[in-house]
Amino acid sequence: MKKRTYDELIRETPVTYEMYANMVDDGNRYEISDGVLELMSPSPTFTHQSIADELLHLLKLSCRNDYVIVSSPIDVILSNTEVRQPDLVVIHRSRMSIISNRGINGAPDLVVEVASEHSRRRDKVKKRVVYAQYGVPEYWIVDLSNLTLEQYVLDGTRYELTEVYSGNDTIHSQTMPCASFSMNGIVQSLPVPPDALE
Repeated sequence: MKKRTYDELIRETPVTYEMYANMVDDGNRYEISDGVLELMSPSPTFTHQSIADELLHLLKLSCRNDYVIVSSPIDVILSNTEVRQPDLVVIHRSRMSIISNRGINGAPDLVVEVASEHSRRRDKVKKRVVYAQYGVPEYWIVDLSNLTLEQYVLDGTRYELTEVYSGNDTIHSQTMPCASFSMNGIVQSLPVPPDALE
């Protein structure tokens, strides 16, 4: 298959995973949303990356025996026309068959998005609907604007917001019972506090 550019594919509908996988690498990151190729937000901020890294570190410390935890960029191939790149992907070791060299083939057990100013609407509205539609059991949104973690648990085909954690609240998950941390614990572990950055 001939490699095509973003400018060529943006006019195609639907864009499939194979078309996306054979794009010319232009250094940008993309997702496929219902068959439409979408350019992802500008590069993540230092705070975004630091929080995602610290969360990855904490989850690996307490949960790596039971779960595979991977950070972005990794393709989560929910269907041939729905491909997402969450900030963190969690898969129980009993379900490792969904992992391949091309990415995650199907719904992970848990996905985490660190929502910034540029991605907040996409993470809280569009991705929440998509992850529920494809059966991801639990979805966390870490909101950088107020340093909270919103925990959504699948109820049928929709997510219920079960908890909003902030400060020293200890985060618990039925999907991932080994996880136990607080937002304050994450923030205090950052190399540069968020309020020290502009």
